[in-house]
Amino acid sequence: MEKEIIVQKFGGSSVANIERIKNVAQRVVSYKSKHTDVVVVVSALGDTTDELESLAFQLSSTPPDREMDMLLSTGEQISCALLAIAIKELGHEAISFTGRQVGIKTDKTHMKARIITIDGKRINKAFKDDKIVIVAGYQGVTSDDDITTLGRGGSDLTAVALAKALRAKVCEIYTDVDGIYTTDPRIVPDARKIKQITFDEMLEMASLGAQVMQARSIEVAKRFNIPLHVRSSFSKEEGTMIIKETEKMEEIAVRGVTCNKTEAKITICSVPDKPGIAAKIFGEISKQGINVDTIVQNVPHDRLSDISFTVPKADLNKAIKATQIIGSRIGAGEVLEDRNVARVSLVGSGMRSHSGIAARMFKTLADAQINIGMISTSEISVSCIIQQDLADKAVKSLHKAFKLEQI
Repeated sequence: MEKEIIVQKFGGSSVANIERIKNVAQRVVSYKSKHTDVVVVVSALGDTTDELESLAFQLSSTPPDREMDMLLSTGEQISCALLAIAIKELGHEAISFTGRQVGIKTDKTHMKARIITIDGKRINKAFKDDKIVIVAGYQGVTSDDDITTLGRGGSDLTAVALAKALRAKVCEIYTDVDGIYTTDPRIVPDARKIKQITFDEMLEMASLGAQVMQARSIEVAKRFNIPLHVRSSFSKEEGTMIIKETEKMEEIAVRGVTCNKTEAKITICSVPDKPGIAAKIFGEISKQGINVDTIVQNVPHDRLSDISFTVPKADLNKAIKATQIIGSRIGAGEVLEDRNVARVSLVGSGMRSHSGIAARMFKTLADAQINIGMISTSEISVSCIIQQDLADKAVKSLHKAFKLEQI
């Protein structure tokens, strides 16, 4: 009879130092002892990725993406080798692999590569040799043998993709919190842990600022219906299950409040009010591989209008440069940037069948003397762009107004 396969992912805080690596090793071995084949995906130790990135930016304000991938991918290789050593010290066979060694093939988009295929031959061979497999997360390789990375939080994506490729029973995501909460407990101490959440809700929360999981990993899990268990690496408590649907799916209008402080706003002034202008602006930005979020165009005056949009702060320099180039081509005015913005959002599948959520959100923010700069909505979320220094106040006000501590 074939053994069950489990994929476990441990984030940077879970392997931040030697003691924590030993703790992870003991946890992994406990699963192996249950006659389960285990694949462990690890992130870089603690803040290693940030530290490596900082070194690069001390040399250049715009370091080449290819070289950044070469640099940043080294962090995960360190942690996976150390974990393999720790597991061997506990008397179990383990082997560490890079993304390339387990055949994770990606496209050629450096820093945000997408996985095309996974060849799991070396993993399956290691299983036959009764070894625990440790894989460096966050990385793959192109058809030209160039190293790529999968975007921030990409180890989540590595784990989910491996779970699909290996037909794993479950994919466990270990982090420094014990599940998904109604909001960030560091902002609202009485935030509640959610026992079950749908893929749709989690995808929306992740894309709107919840930092527990990478949004792209949720997309893959949803597409292939891979159950995810988000739990703490520091306790044995049950965490949050992310699944297709929950029993109370329509009963709860708002599941959580998210906050994203990693966005910036760009405004291109005095844009000619002509057909096709917006296509030219955002076409140029998309060529740079930059994701644009909320877009607002003012009512034109004298056949000129202002267009504002948000982008990740990490892409701001590239976005400004691209916007200035296209702005000069179309005869627009100056390009402005604002780094002091944040996005606060309400998320919940129940919004489909509950009216008045947006109005209540706007009133709550108004009562807290918080001005709204931009608004965007989806079927299960409402988002507002506000001043960054008011973000925590907004989260607290919304969490209280919608009584999320009682969920």
